[in-house]
Amino acid sequence: MAADLHLFGIRHHGPGSARRLVEALEDLAPVSVLIEGPADASDLLPMLADPQMRPPVALLAYPADTPSQAVFWPFAVFSPEYQAACWAVRRGAALRFIDLPVAWRLPQPTEAEADADADSAPTPDPAPAPLHRDPIGELARLAGYEDGESWWRDVIEENPSPGPVFAAVADAMAALRDDTPPPDRLEAAREAHMRLEIAKERKATAGPVAVVCGAWHVPALTAKHTATDDRALIKGAPARKIAATWAPWTAPRLAFASGYGAGVTAPGWCRHLWETPAGQTTTRWLGRIARALRAEGQVVSTAGLIEAERLARALSAIRGRPQPGFEELRDAAIACLCFGQPAQWQLIARPLLLGAEVGAIPDAVPIAPLLQDLQRQQRAARLKPEALERELSLDLRSDSGLFRSTLLHRLAALDVHWGRPVDPGRSRGTFRERWVLQWQPEHAVALVENLVYGATIEQAVAGRLEAGMQRATVLGALVELVFAAMTAQLAVAARTGIALLGDRAAQTSDCAEMLDALPPLADVLRYGRARATDTGQLGDLFRRIAVQGALALPYAARGLDADASAALRTTMQAADAAIHLAEADGDTLAQWQRSLQAVVADAQASLLVAGAAARLLYDAERMTAEQAVALLGRMLSPGMPAADAAGFFAGFFEGSGDRLLHDDALRGCVDAWLCGLDGEAFTEYLPLFRRVFTGLDRMQRRRLLDAALGRDAGGLPGLVPAPDADALWARHFERLKGILAPGGSGD
Repeated sequence: MAADLHLFGIRHHGPGSARRLVEALEDLAPVSVLIEGPADASDLLPMLADPQMRPPVALLAYPADTPSQAVFWPFAVFSPEYQAACWAVRRGAALRFIDLPVAWRLPQPTEAEADADADSAPTPDPAPAPLHRDPIGELARLAGYEDGESWWRDVIEENPSPGPVFAAVADAMAALRDDTPPPDRLEAAREAHMRLEIAKERKATAGPVAVVCGAWHVPALTAKHTATDDRALIKGAPARKIAATWAPWTAPRLAFASGYGAGVTAPGWCRHLWETPAGQTTTRWLGRIARALRAEGQVVSTAGLIEAERLARALSAIRGRPQPGFEELRDAAIACLCFGQPAQWQLIARPLLLGAEVGAIPDAVPIAPLLQDLQRQQRAARLKPEALERELSLDLRSDSGLFRSTLLHRLAALDVHWGRPVDPGRSRGTFRERWVLQWQPEHAVALVENLVYGATIEQAVAGRLEAGMQRATVLGALVELVFAAMTAQLAVAARTGIALLGDRAAQTSDCAEMLDALPPLADVLRYGRARATDTGQLGDLFRRIAVQGALALPYAARGLDADASAALRTTMQAADAAIHLAEADGDTLAQWQRSLQAVVADAQASLLVAGAAARLLYDAERMTAEQAVALLGRMLSPGMPAADAAGFFAGFFEGSGDRLLHDDALRGCVDAWLCGLDGEAFTEYLPLFRRVFTGLDRMQRRRLLDAALGRDAGGLPGLVPAPDADALWARHFERLKGILAPGGSGD
């Protein structure tokens, strides 16, 4: 005789579903609990009840030969499946999953194989329709709710008897399914597999059997289907060796916004509903809002909280709801606690609604391959993950220092920022690195997410960087990825990036893109000297891009508006610094400086860019002081329109106004131009003058004013140097040496 069967249709990660499910299980006391989930991972299900297991956690499964094809099944403390598993373990009931095995969830190896197996192995649907994904949420939206949990609590949890609750849910799902198309092939196979597993359990069990599944599936699991038809739907199941384990998860990744199809709108709100006693949800939620606002420096009064609760209850009555839900509490908080400003609510909305919890798994649980590899490398590097910050200084000339640095750089490339570099710009090109280490639990989650790129840290970093290189659309971004590959000691990935750089450089004619690539390339060439890396090919590429960019510069400087001129000037200055930093060969430097000269001489060039090019030539001593004075006198002459003269003046002096302190001829040209401006023009260009002279400190400004007015820069009027000052200073210096010498008295 078949066992008594009870189906409980729940909302995944629904606290209301979880609460009523626990009540129903207590009343039914089943001897077997079947849960929607991969059948071949059933042996891991009882681990959810381990005291050391702290949700949110996720069941992680992947092919043993291809760990990058990992799939996840998250569980929160308010998930009905988690509560059902814990109940079954506490009561000693049989417990297992009944959904399709993991292999059905994996992508097909190749498109050709997928076509060949089209009659036997369905392809997963990557984007389920909203109704299939969250039918309870759809019912809530039809009833005018924004959040499915508020609807469930109002309509379902107010029912005093748990039995009719799940019967009513089943009836509602049956009505919804009557008006929707038949399920796709994967969905049909899933429901066929669950029906077969339920039938098998009923034959082997004498007592009640409880089935916990998504509410959408209840009508299909109770409908009459022959076992032959169901076996035909799952015929030809893919056969692959699967590895599975538990991994820490985070509360924000339970949300729809994270891309999780079976997620909820606000995991923080769901946890609040699960943990808060009945009748206190409104008051305690407003208290959490008040704490969050006060932490942001906002003033929240007790009177404001009282008014917010009154308004929330009034809104729920106006909207015909038995008690305030998420929407009413949000609207009341904005009105009474945020002074009607939604921007203040947005300060706290994300952490409050999504939560910040990170799960933990017991020590006895087998872990994912990337975590295993990290633990091995942590032991080899003698670096223990710690919750408190500590500084670490590394010498790249030692094997241990280089190994530790490489590990930290590889983790950073995977977005696992266990270590944060201190002043990374100054340490480039040296043999010293300083880090601040602090381990966070979410780092384990980030590592698991990178399984798609490889099973070891080295493989995962190489795979991720190479994937990024293939997607990079500009040279600068590609150079940064090559730099990351070199610092992570990944020679193959670096060579791949360098080859792509060569191809992209040959295809582009954009001057700004080529010049933007030079600074990061120079950093790579410089940083490579502190590591055992071959930068010869990269040096050739640097020279090639520099020459291409130089040849394109005179044409790129023509016909630019103000914003484009400012952008090209910044790019040009950074490229000039990179060419000198990389110690480019004579031919490359000569070509670059010829291009700067062409920009200065081109009447169609932007005068801001031309002024900056002239200053670069002057700094490099490719333009004499006499030539600079003559050029500046011509560009600042009365015959030059004030706007054009101002542009050249800004290009030449902005960022290097201190040159006027030491160069009398340049200062004379500028002084004459400034004195020749009328009041209106001077006022118009006053912000420009401020930008030029903003780099001067107070003393430098005073000295510049004294020089412009012809005053003695010494500061005290009437003083002249002594005729024998040199001899006096020599005797004075000897006297000081005697005083400062050990035991000296100066006598």
